[in-house]
Amino acid sequence: MCCLLMGSLEVADAQVNLPRLRVPQLPVDLPLDVNKTLNGVTNSLDVDKLADLRKLQVLQLIRTHRDVIEADPNGAPIVRNEVTAFAPTDAAIQRARDAGFVVLREKILEGLDAKLVVLQAPSGMSTRAALSRLRKLDPEGAYDFNHIYTASGFVSHQGQTVVSGEPLRARELHASLVKVAATTAADESEAPRPAVRVGLIDGGVDVSHAVFRGATVHQFGCGGAPVPSTHGTAVASLIAGESAKFHGAQPRAILYTADVYCARPTGGAVDAVADAFAWLARERVPTINVSLVGPPNVALQNVVRVITARGYIVVAAVGNDGPAAPPLYPASYPDVVGVTGVDVKQRALIEAARGKQVDFAAPGADMAAASVDQSYAAVRGTSFAAPIVAGLLAAQMREPDKSAADRAIEQLAISATDLGTRGVDKTYGNGLVGGTLRMEPALAKVREN
Repeated sequence: MCCLLMGSLEVADAQVNLPRLRVPQLPVDLPLDVNKTLNGVTNSLDVDKLADLRKLQVLQLIRTHRDVIEADPNGAPIVRNEVTAFAPTDAAIQRARDAGFVVLREKILEGLDAKLVVLQAPSGMSTRAALSRLRKLDPEGAYDFNHIYTASGFVSHQGQTVVSGEPLRARELHASLVKVAATTAADESEAPRPAVRVGLIDGGVDVSHAVFRGATVHQFGCGGAPVPSTHGTAVASLIAGESAKFHGAQPRAILYTADVYCARPTGGAVDAVADAFAWLARERVPTINVSLVGPPNVALQNVVRVITARGYIVVAAVGNDGPAAPPLYPASYPDVVGVTGVDVKQRALIEAARGKQVDFAAPGADMAAASVDQSYAAVRGTSFAAPIVAGLLAAQMREPDKSAADRAIEQLAISATDLGTRGVDKTYGNGLVGGTLRMEPALAKVREN
């Protein structure tokens, strides 16, 4: 997830210009001074400290849940003792079993005509050694770690800082589930709903919020009981939210939201993200927003390749690790629409990624979005720019179709306002779109009745 919500600060990728952050206690042997790093980020736009902040976030995740999470060779979080296999043959799985591997989960990705298998490493074998062993057993196979993808932004809400994907309380969860049941059986007396459909892969959404009262929201994941989060709620509102005080890019659109976190330590793992893509493919939702970031991964790459080849538009935040940081995924995969964020003066966020993966810029700071408890929050980051682009593209798509998807992206590029270097560049891509969709940050002080 890629941005900052100011109402209940969700930490994903590093963000800046935020209130003083409160983070959980970290082990005393951290290589960085946490308070100094966070103060440096919040009090000045110090790009060098942004990468440090993300490292601290990932390190905190790993150290807090070391029983189920560890780091890959590059420091990215992965599920401990798990390796993913994309579309493995029966013979390859049997060789893995013979070598002591256990099949933990087998996901038939209906809608993508593929299969994803999660294998557990043999007792006593490290995850790294397990991946190497499987690749040697099946050199033609597609194996990788079960990487964990995180939100790329912050949410600041009522002076509190929380980790992206943090669940609402039980009372709020009950209210959201009641709302889901109500929206799936729409009142026939209401005005006809638009045919525009948008998919969202993120944390759970608090659909009891006033901005979703006129929307139809279908939810997926977590065994049928998605867990609302501040980040997912904010991103969803920027796509389809609408109230007297607020409107997203595509108000009252039919929204399909997949919760890949479910308040679990290993939330955001590759197999959950793949399952979410498959669900949206089964539902034939033509435009999909992904405000999550992480490292390249063989399984995710294959899923994205299959779904974009079938005419789905995948929109993703490019991330907030700074302009010199390595590319983040899925935004950097071919055919994914990568989105950066700009502030109220149409300047690229200093923490936003740069590179050829940037296709469009959209408002990503000095703005507000829906939060929990019928409130709003100030947001910042590429996470919150991506849903604006997704909403604009969704208006031109009714069904998955490669030609239609290419035309929609081309038309949006034609309408974009050129920023920075003349023509397409690595900071703003084709330029700014949705510039008028920036909701004033003062809204963060407002509560719906």
